[in-house]
Amino acid sequence: MSWFKEERKTSFIRTFCNNVIKAGQIPKHVAIIMDGNRRFAKKVKCERSKGHEKGFEKLTEVLEWCFDLGIPEVTVYAFSIENFKRSKEEVDGLMELATQKFDRLMEEKEMIMKHGVCVRALGDLTMLPEELQRSVARVVKYSQNNTKATLNVCLAYTSRHEISNAVKLMAEGVELGLLKASDISESLLEKCLYTSHSPHPDMLIRTSGEVRFSDFLLWQCSYSSLSFLKVLWPEFSVWDFYGAILSFQWNYKAFKEATESCRIKQTQAELDWELQCVLDEMAGGSVSVSNGNGHMPNTRSAFEQNGATTEEIPLTNGYHGLQTSIHNVEELITKPCIQQRLKTYRELKQSRIDKFIAYLENRQVEYLERICPKVM
Repeated sequence: MSWFKEERKTSFIRTFCNNVIKAGQIPKHVAIIMDGNRRFAKKVKCERSKGHEKGFEKLTEVLEWCFDLGIPEVTVYAFSIENFKRSKEEVDGLMELATQKFDRLMEEKEMIMKHGVCVRALGDLTMLPEELQRSVARVVKYSQNNTKATLNVCLAYTSRHEISNAVKLMAEGVELGLLKASDISESLLEKCLYTSHSPHPDMLIRTSGEVRFSDFLLWQCSYSSLSFLKVLWPEFSVWDFYGAILSFQWNYKAFKEATESCRIKQTQAELDWELQCVLDEMAGGSVSVSNGNGHMPNTRSAFEQNGATTEEIPLTNGYHGLQTSIHNVEELITKPCIQQRLKTYRELKQSRIDKFIAYLENRQVEYLERICPKVM
């Protein structure tokens, strides 16, 4: 079956509903847990493989619905690492089905270019059969420069594996001298995730009645709008889809506020940490900018100085007389010496991070080249 539906005129009612929904906020990124294929097969008394085939057919429909609404990015949970625990027969069948579908996608490469779709595979691909790795690599390499829409297919994926892998990559960066331990932060960890090139999902849809994440995009979906639907994935209808979108629009204000609050807190935490690092460097490691409870302070909080003023702080010789913390950090940050040190620190830190990210991207390119040297 084709990944791309034949171009046909959308029904009047669908066109009307699309226009109504487009009057509201459209999510930029939708994540989907496609659950219920096996239960559907049992329900209609057919083989599990047929249920998975029906699940793929439904995916192509949903991608069409997303395209019609102007949703630029979709991430689907195709195969969890936990799924390897299923019977060998079922796992082999799923691997074969995935290989067929990615090969089919390459047969339709003209449509990939026509629609400008960038296809990415997220997960530990080395856990997959080599034939499937090659099929995936061909599609990823062929579509990597497309920018109109993005389809992320999660294969051999769990969020815990993704996060632990990101931590290992950062530790490797420190061991290789590409990073300093002080460079490690939430924002750097996000750059090491499989989803580093994507915004966080605005909404998550899960079918089949299960109300859990099943280890899918745990980090990325912290503030996503959630829609847990009872319908099985092959029976998921456009009306179910519209309902999920309307739920997102209804809660959009709260979603936006939560996302912005998270962004501000993360930025503030990094500013606190950068200031701590600069103060440590200037004081030879003797300054502790903590709030007394073992936590990093907010830079807008007051810090108590024991008998010293900010004027006593020299540019090059450290912090003479400064014992534990500083009062009025905002005032401190306005000092030219601190501003210059912060500027220099950030430039050097960003340079290290850029080199580290380039190192990771080169590794990915080398992997794709090794698995699939040529793409016609």
